[in-house]
Amino acid sequence: MKYIITETQYRFLTEDEDRKILELPGLDYFGSWETMQKFLKKRGNPPYSIAGNLDLDGTQIESLGNLVYIRGYLDLSQSTIKSIGNLEYVGGSLNLFNTPIQSLGKLEYVGGFLSLTQSDIESLGKLEYVGGSLDLFNTPIQSFGNLKKVEGSMDLKETPISRMYSRDEIREMVDVVGDIYI
Repeated sequence: MKYIITETQYRFLTEDEDRKILELPGLDYFGSWETMQKFLKKRGNPPYSIAGNLDLDGTQIESLGNLVYIRGYLDLSQSTIKSIGNLEYVGGSLNLFNTPIQSLGKLEYVGGFLSLTQSDIESLGKLEYVGGSLDLFNTPIQSFGNLKKVEGSMDLKETPISRMYSRDEIREMVDVVGDIYI
C-alpha cells in the first residue's frame, strides 16, 4: 500500500525527529486541560503534540503554550483564546468560531474545515492549506496571507475582503475547489 502525503505533511513528520517534540495522548488521558498543563510545566514546558483530538469549546483559555501539532481536530469555539502560539499543524478540523483570536501565528496546515466565523482575524498569515471548507463569515479579514489551496468552499460574506475582490480575482489568489460565497 502506498501513502500519498503533501510536502507540508512530510516536513512535519521529518522535523519531529529533529525537534524532540513530546507526543501526548488526548485530553481523556489527563482528565482536564489544567492537569495536562501542570504535567507540561513539570517537564519544563517542552514543545508538544497531541495524538488525538482536543475539545476546548467554551473554555477560559488564552494560549495553547508550546503545542506544535494535533493529529485530530481542535475545537476552540466560543473560548477566550487569543493566540494559538506555536501551533503549525492540525490534522483534522479547526474551529475558532466566535473567538477574540487575531492571528494564526505559525499555523500552516489544517486537514479539515477551518471556521473563523465571527472572530477578530484580519489575515491568515502563514496558513497555506485547508483540507475542507474555510469559513470567514463576519470577520474583519483583509488578507489571505500565504494561503494557496482550499479543498472545499470559502465563505467571505460580510467581510472587507469580499468587497475588495470578485470571485474570479479571489480564485487567482487562492485555489478554491468549491464555491466562493461573497
